[in-house]
Amino acid sequence: MKKEYLVIGAGLFGSVFAFEAARRGHHVVVLEKRDHIGGNIYTEEIEGIQVHKYGAHIFHTSMKNIWEYINRFATFNNYVNSPIANYHNEIYNLPFNMNTFNKLWGVITPDEAKRKIDQQKKNIVLNGKPQNLEEQALSLVGPDVYIKLVKGYTEKQWGISAKELPAFIIRRLPVRFTYDNNYFNDPYQGIPIGGYTQIIEKMLASDLIDVHTGTDYFNSINEYSGGYEKIIFTGMIDQFYNYELGTLEYRSLKFKTQLKETSNFQGNAVVNYTDEETPFTRIIEHKHFEFGNGNKDKTVITYEYPTTWSKGAEPYYPINNKRNKELYTKYSEMAKSKNPEIIFGGRLGQYRYYNMDQTIMAALQAVKQEFGE
Repeated sequence: MKKEYLVIGAGLFGSVFAFEAARRGHHVVVLEKRDHIGGNIYTEEIEGIQVHKYGAHIFHTSMKNIWEYINRFATFNNYVNSPIANYHNEIYNLPFNMNTFNKLWGVITPDEAKRKIDQQKKNIVLNGKPQNLEEQALSLVGPDVYIKLVKGYTEKQWGISAKELPAFIIRRLPVRFTYDNNYFNDPYQGIPIGGYTQIIEKMLASDLIDVHTGTDYFNSINEYSGGYEKIIFTGMIDQFYNYELGTLEYRSLKFKTQLKETSNFQGNAVVNYTDEETPFTRIIEHKHFEFGNGNKDKTVITYEYPTTWSKGAEPYYPINNKRNKELYTKYSEMAKSKNPEIIFGGRLGQYRYYNMDQTIMAALQAVKQEFGE
């Protein structure tokens, strides 16, 4: 039997589910409150440059099946993520590797770097296990790396002192004793040539999928309240229940995008600003994601500012402390008992920070549970 599905949100999770449902012959209605599809992976072209509207998105995965899946919808280049850090105009490679340690201490060999880190760690005095993020970071890499490359960036990102952040946020720090600037360990990595929006467009191109942008589900509940086998909800789970049990917390972001009359603004796609004084965390120069494609005389950059989240702001990063984890568990249990006909998915519906490959995997798991294949 052919069924009717309602998908709330035209981001990656909702679009994968819609595509798979339509592929099986089912009709899908997709509602998206923004005026475009794609969610946070949406890209728009400016001066021939694919601009990542909601922050840098580099696709990477260790799962071959997910890599093959996403490549059905776009051709990927061989972009390798190699961000750099700017600390008071000192430039360091990320993740922490031999190039970083050479710049910090002048060491040449891995053994020299290990001895330097061990020496710095020995001077850290803790009363038992690390009690906060600062103590955890110091116990892992010592003060030099922590102060120049972790502290300021982390405190800007979360909006509070590192001494108030839980230690588990950085159970480990990526320390590599090689001269390799590749940020990710994943074997599959790249940027879709022509941007991400095309991927969602192709997923939603079926005649069995009706897409309504600029449509807020909460303002249209009466219109879309019945007749659906399942609802796939990718918005905030606490908002769905009108914050009945309390409000889950997030960090938000603001983006300031500028067109510059130069061919090359910073020489790298991603530059993190790790000092405390600079108000933004990073600058993205979008043309470097596609090796300088676009207008050769212009470039587009985006400043990224972490901000306090409040209702009505865009939620980006779940704050996974004890309070929020317990609250989400209560909402999840409520959903299972009250609304088994609703699939809550994505970073907001499941209150977790997903990478893109994890989002696809979670959506395909929901598809398998729904259709049994």
